[in-house]
Amino acid sequence: MSEPEGLSLVVSGVAVTARPSGALWIAARGALVIADAHFEKGSAYAARGQLLPPYDTAETLSRLEGEAEALSPRVIVFLGDAWHDGGAEARLAPAAAARIAALARGRTLVWIAGNHDPAGPKDLPGDRCETLALDGLILVHEPGEAPAQGEVAGHLHPCARVASVGRRRCFITDGQRMILPAFGAYAGGLNVRDPAIRRRLGPRKLAAVLGSARVHPIPWRALRGD
Repeated sequence: MSEPEGLSLVVSGVAVTARPSGALWIAARGALVIADAHFEKGSAYAARGQLLPPYDTAETLSRLEGEAEALSPRVIVFLGDAWHDGGAEARLAPAAAARIAALARGRTLVWIAGNHDPAGPKDLPGDRCETLALDGLILVHEPGEAPAQGEVAGHLHPCARVASVGRRRCFITDGQRMILPAFGAYAGGLNVRDPAIRRRLGPRKLAAVLGSARVHPIPWRALRGD
């Protein structure tokens, strides 16, 4: 059942909630998980002469702060590619750095290594790791090719195309593993019917499609290619 605060799902026997923001909430552990924030993507594009409004980091942080205020998590997990590139932290405005540091007050930040940010942040609080085990779930940046019970990953930026609403970011799961949508304001997306996503999931696939205030469960048969 879809509710304003999110869609309740079970992944490998663990209850989770897919939030309209694109964050995953694991209530039993007080864990808020986001994938692919890509902080400072806008400034990276600007450095190459592709001028975009430089507000992506601020917008992404505002949504993350809203989730932290609503849920009071004990831990916030960045599921890899929190940073768009190796120089992103150095380009971060002091005010944005202070906002990230404030998120660590009274809780733990966990930075899982991604392909864009294998070293993690240098001057911000938190623990750095390759994977994180939480109550039968294995949190990692890039989903493996082989079946992986309990794997929760990002990296592929799943999106769904539904005839009635067009293209939207989504969670995708087969009940045994899950791939999260990109959380970053400027992050792109890959259609879930692309082989890179489809081949990693079993036959009982379900898309949890983000709406403005709800997350909508959409069966595989209703999803369209690009």
